[in-house]
Amino acid sequence: MGNKSSKITTSHWGAFNVFVENGRIINTEPFHADPAPPNISQLVPNAVHHSKRIDQPYVRKGWLEKTTTTKRGNDEYVPLAWEDAIDLAAKELIRVKSNFGNEAIFGGSYGWASAGRFHHSQSQLHRFLNSMGGYISSYASYSTGAAQAIIPHVLGLNFHKVTWGEINSWSLIERHTDNLIIFGGINPKNSQVSMGGSTEHDVSSQFRKFGDAGKKMVSISPQKDDSPNETSWLPINPGTDVALMLAIAHVLETEELADQLFLSKYCSGYELFRKYFLGKDGHFAKTPEWASEETGIDASEIIKLARNMASGRTLISVSWSLQRARYGEHPFWMACVLAAMLGQIGLPGGGIGFGYGAIGNIGKTAKRMQGPLFEQGTNPISDFIPVSRIADMLLNPGRPYNFNGEKRIYPDIKLVYWCGGNPFHHHQDLNRLAEAWQYPETVIVHEPWWTATAKRADIVLPATTQFERSDIGWAKGDPYIFYMPQMIPPVGLAKDDYDIFTELSKKLNCEENFTENQSSEEWIQSIYDKFYMQSKSQGINVADLETLKEKNFERMTIDLDGEDYVPFKAFRDDPLKNPLGTPSGKIEIYSEKIAKFNYPEIPGHPIFNKPLLDQKFPLRLLSPQPHDKLHSQLQAAAEDITKHAVLVMNPQDAGKRGISKGDLIKIWNSRGSCLATLEIKETIIPGVISLATGAWFSPTKEGLDISGNPNVLTADTGTSDLGQGAAAHNIEVEVEKYQEN
Repeated sequence: MGNKSSKITTSHWGAFNVFVENGRIINTEPFHADPAPPNISQLVPNAVHHSKRIDQPYVRKGWLEKTTTTKRGNDEYVPLAWEDAIDLAAKELIRVKSNFGNEAIFGGSYGWASAGRFHHSQSQLHRFLNSMGGYISSYASYSTGAAQAIIPHVLGLNFHKVTWGEINSWSLIERHTDNLIIFGGINPKNSQVSMGGSTEHDVSSQFRKFGDAGKKMVSISPQKDDSPNETSWLPINPGTDVALMLAIAHVLETEELADQLFLSKYCSGYELFRKYFLGKDGHFAKTPEWASEETGIDASEIIKLARNMASGRTLISVSWSLQRARYGEHPFWMACVLAAMLGQIGLPGGGIGFGYGAIGNIGKTAKRMQGPLFEQGTNPISDFIPVSRIADMLLNPGRPYNFNGEKRIYPDIKLVYWCGGNPFHHHQDLNRLAEAWQYPETVIVHEPWWTATAKRADIVLPATTQFERSDIGWAKGDPYIFYMPQMIPPVGLAKDDYDIFTELSKKLNCEENFTENQSSEEWIQSIYDKFYMQSKSQGINVADLETLKEKNFERMTIDLDGEDYVPFKAFRDDPLKNPLGTPSGKIEIYSEKIAKFNYPEIPGHPIFNKPLLDQKFPLRLLSPQPHDKLHSQLQAAAEDITKHAVLVMNPQDAGKRGISKGDLIKIWNSRGSCLATLEIKETIIPGVISLATGAWFSPTKEGLDISGNPNVLTADTGTSDLGQGAAAHNIEVEVEKYQEN
């Protein structure tokens, strides 16, 4: 019999039991307390021990021989000893720093490498680069870039504060909300993941409660599957949510259903905006009949919806997906305006909520607390780029661009250092990114697997997975704290990020700045001790670290003070004493500040920008999150089960093209092409198709991505000059049956 053991760990997709035998993970089981555990953990044993693991350090042959950078993605790799790899990386960092300054180093990370609070790749990389003098950073996220720009202008709060703090709990919704109006859906599969993990997945059960309570729930989306079965589905053309919202505003105003007292007391600029949607001063009226042509929704349904929203306590939920499109700032702004017109902001179960179901723990009622954190330090370099403008930056050094009222300049990047995340999954127009990726002089990557990013690095350093090191697991809004024990020895010659950066910091004479003379275990102890003391000061009893190690995990006794917290109540009670952080101190329906930016696509109030469609490509592509993995993590194992991604299409569109369920399909447009397996469903409207993200970018010599990543098709343009967020949705494509040679 072999040496068998099992322990609980946590991850971005929640907690699960890990079974180990003779140094290998052989199985996983769901966490006993999770009412709806995701099946993602089933991929872990194969993924961790997969043949696509990077077994030792490597250097790209063309870079080593000082030939050309244009072989990135199509070159051989030479194995290295760790000492040599560290030496090479250190010399490059020193060279670039000496010749060009730290402003020539881009610190790329997207944070999704591990749920552990110490071995958090983004924190590790940023702390290291800060300790050696700084780097060019990125702002916001691919998921919420446009929202993070617009919401402070409208509500005067950081978007994350609105998402995690000023939001109605599920409990408040259950007790007070009559109408839950859902723009863009609330998909339980998306709530399976969270930055630090979500232990008790309960979105589906919440909707069952709402249904039993007789609540009116309307999901407005091109896909019925975007929301639980308890909701009624109102199909809408992609990119037209603002048109629908404007028509609802028209009904509320013309039928005297708008709360004029709230608008005058708590809002700024309504009269100016009113002229726009009523058709004054050269504008045309945004009537239900007009909106019907844009949205595909009958005018009578729009009128009915508006009246229902005014008939009781209404909460408007807006999916993050709506701002991941061209002009994505407007649906978030306009949703705030609608909530203001209903006059229920600051009342329990009413107002506005962003991101329910978008990620785990939003709407949870656990007490807000500061988790264990590995401090990143201070970046001496103030320059940054919006996160989804990486290709623009690499292709256009020195070029000016607009962002949130500023005229900024793209830096001239000589070295990209990437640790955590996979840009050749997240980014738009991957062929353009592949071109841009050739411009830096050096690319250094930490990665456990041979992803497309690793295959386009010059120096590849094999990193451990979370199962090959110890850590602390905790997530915002989650009542659990985990000791994440090391399950197995490092696979191959993999090292954890901290050890790699420690060795590099020795070469760069910044070891003390980075390590503070502490080992990994000492850091875990110190950050946990700080968390322990902070929790005690809040009256929260948590186990000390030694006890937690013995117990493996603990469900903390946390007062559910979020249960009855009413967002924006203080502002509603006394707007003079508790003003918002906007110039007026009120909800800015019209923003003079934004108007002065002089951006044509986003003037001083929300507007509808009609999607400009290329008639050569008649289908509109949506690219949602996958259900079977975390972004692109674990894809090596997922591909062993399903070689190609799955494309969802309406039967009408399939019939026109003579294609059937299970066919291998080519999806293409002017930017690229990819393959997918066809699934036919009535739950998506005609003219729209859906292809989940997550496939590893795998282009043939002809440029055909055989795995099926929709980002070979998406446009690498910002949402607008205001937010410069990712605009991946509502892209035009065509499909055809693929004829294999």
